[in-house]
Amino acid sequence: MRLTALRRPEPAFADPPRMPEAHWVEPRLVIRVEFAEWTTDGLVRQAAYKGLELDHDPTTVTRERPVRDARAAAERDARRGAEHDAPASSRRPRPPGTPHPDFAPATPEELAALEAMPARGGRWEVSGSTVSLTHLDRVLFPAAGLTKRALIGYYATIAPILLPYLAGRALNLSRWPEGVDGPHFWQKEIPHWAPSWVGRRFIAGHTAEDSHTYVVADSVATLAWLANQAAIEIHPWTSLADAPGRPTYALIDIDPGELTAWEDTLLLARLYRDALRHLGVTGYPKTTGRRGIQVWIPVRPVYTFDQTRDWVERVSRAVAASVPELVSWEWEKSARGGLARLDYTQNAVNKTLVGPYVVRARPNASVSAPISWDELDDPELRPDRWTIETIGERLAARGDLFRGVLGEGQELPRLS
Repeated sequence: MRLTALRRPEPAFADPPRMPEAHWVEPRLVIRVEFAEWTTDGLVRQAAYKGLELDHDPTTVTRERPVRDARAAAERDARRGAEHDAPASSRRPRPPGTPHPDFAPATPEELAALEAMPARGGRWEVSGSTVSLTHLDRVLFPAAGLTKRALIGYYATIAPILLPYLAGRALNLSRWPEGVDGPHFWQKEIPHWAPSWVGRRFIAGHTAEDSHTYVVADSVATLAWLANQAAIEIHPWTSLADAPGRPTYALIDIDPGELTAWEDTLLLARLYRDALRHLGVTGYPKTTGRRGIQVWIPVRPVYTFDQTRDWVERVSRAVAASVPELVSWEWEKSARGGLARLDYTQNAVNKTLVGPYVVRARPNASVSAPISWDELDDPELRPDRWTIETIGERLAARGDLFRGVLGEGQELPRLS
């Protein structure tokens, strides 16, 4: 019955196998299958259906790779690394919290030079690198009247706070070249014309199409270069680039629905707060800069994504059991009836959440801001309360409330 509702006349992917009697459906369901092997034309042999995977995001499903493919990917990584100069391509990611000589912010003199640069742009000398800037007075945030120049200045100033959360990690980038009222696109592959000093790391996926050389932000100059590309939102991987299959964070993502009131979001966050305290687990909450709240839990890099996803799912289902009227487990937003989703599926390779202190593509240039657990009870708290113009005052008053995620990771307790 479920497949009948998803029926479509043509396959949903390119180059389908020749199967004249096939019935095609929308790729929205995930099942478990046991099979003997892959055939030469890409089909499974002696397959046996083992059940439906409820609440599993189809976009996280990838084909297992034989050992020979992994070896080929490593060889390809080495070849690509040779294409870049040694300072950029051979730079090894540093573990979280490790001091980095390039984490200094832009100096007052460098920021003054940025402000004095003509609207058309020019070559900006910052932290020992030369960044080519363009269209500096293009308005990216219309409601706030903030320009690309302001975005570059923000990232150049926040660099010593932000970079420890990005260093050594591949980045998924959300770019808005015409501003937040215009179209946007996601970028993973670093462009071939990127300066040689921009950090990068090749990470092999399950297929050639899933394999990319990602930007690794390790200096204020790289942040400025990203901002000049209108990469407003920066989403770091949950794992380090040298161990992409081993997450260092377990992620809790409270994703409000259309009918979810802010007070309901706060209630869900408080339930997570109580659950983590009961389990003896330390989590660090932050506003998303949009509507929701996220919690990052630092873990030792000994778990797989399947393990962190399973752990967060079990905690989330316990939380939802207290307020089932507020939560939907449907994957598609249109099927949730306006309810919130506790999205444990973000715990997967190459699934990312916006980094702390990163700007959101919102009219007021809001920032994803770390908070304390006690602030969930602050009547003035809002998910988009802090912006690139006010987060500096917040940091001066409260410091970096998220810094604990860079410390030693925890072991996740067993759940009965």
